Amino acid sequence: MTTPHALDELEWRGLVAHSTDRDALRAALGQGSVKFYVGFDPTAPSLHMGNLLQLVTARRLQLAGHTPYILVGGATGMIGDPRDSGERTLNSLDTVKEWTERVRQQVSRFVSFEGDNAATTVNNYDWTASLSTIDFLRDIGKHFPVNRMLARDTVRRRLESGISYTEFSYVLLQSMDFLSLFREHGVSLQFGGSDQWGNITGGAELVRRVTGESAHGFATPLVTKADGTKYGKTEGGALWLDPEMLSPYAFHQFWLNVEDEKVGELLRIFTFLTHEEIEDLEQQTAEKPFLRAGQKRLADEVTALVHGAEEVEHAKAAAAALFGGGDLSAIPTQTLASALREAGGTTLPDRELPGILDLLVSSGLAGSKGDARRTVAEGGAYLNNVRVEDPELRPTESDLVAGSWLVLRRGKKKFAGVQVP
Repeated sequence: MTTPHALDELEWRGLVAHSTDRDALRAALGQGSVKFYVGFDPTAPSLHMGNLLQLVTARRLQLAGHTPYILVGGATGMIGDPRDSGERTLNSLDTVKEWTERVRQQVSRFVSFEGDNAATTVNNYDWTASLSTIDFLRDIGKHFPVNRMLARDTVRRRLESGISYTEFSYVLLQSMDFLSLFREHGVSLQFGGSDQWGNITGGAELVRRVTGESAHGFATPLVTKADGTKYGKTEGGALWLDPEMLSPYAFHQFWLNVEDEKVGELLRIFTFLTHEEIEDLEQQTAEKPFLRAGQKRLADEVTALVHGAEEVEHAKAAAAALFGGGDLSAIPTQTLASALREAGGTTLPDRELPGILDLLVSSGLAGSKGDARRTVAEGGAYLNNVRVEDPELRPTESDLVAGSWLVLRRGKKKFAGVQVP
């Protein structure tokens, strides 16, 4: 089987929303190993789903024989790219340094640092910290017409509410990154999210103006839900890659619950399954959506990529047990606790355990004690996967799972955890 051209593979997976000259980009990617870079600003202590898209794209290019430079923005992270929602809060140097190291450790898991096209990590603080303001304005600023900077979408939208010179000048710093990597390492391709397209073209143009040579770029699309809104753990929270900020169980559940309409797209973007495997899963999803074959494979593949195969098995075992299909005691304590917290677990004020009716109400599984009593009478209440038959049941400490939890369930699909301090 013939290996597809790297650009054809990216396009089949829907990963090219914009690009510089397509023919020139195709020619470059077909002439040996291209050195490329993608950057990540440490504006939070963890990367998220949007960053994961860039990381898997870097891995695809490396697997196709190209050479990654993964940039962690110790300098640009001090400012942050302009955003529609308003001016960012500037973080301290110590905070940015700490987050830079955390992000560096995260990105290093997704590309290989061995072989002929081994990856390299770089930090733009290294070539920015000692640069004087005068040199920056003379060597970089003179190449950026203000009218073109004002025409950038984010800047234009922020003009009425206000934008500081700090954020306004971000494009100069990121463009300087491309020029520095081009000069020092021969990096000739940059990619990033579609929100970075202005910065990517700014960098390619700076390389051309300063050196007279061509540089290339492309932008990946914004991945949204079927209704066009952004993906996230919740409406107000990101899908973090750090297991301390979002448990592997919750991460696995997120992918398991994506809409049928998005399964094929997400399989193409985030997994390394073959074309044939993905098309087969799309067909299964279309013909028998109730089996959720596409979602199950998607959740397993992406969770294994980010957290490892063992966490996939823990997540699946936890889900099975919490919905009555497995042994609660066999689930690792941390996984169980994470799953119950994600379900909206509550904590008792002290070690005194109330009766089952009060527990059902306090956990949110019943609206009142009368509702809880009816649930028990109808056989729909469970404590630690055992049906409750006595409405006067009062659990004891011997019922605690993992030392401090009671697992309650109403029917087949609603469960909650109660933590005992």
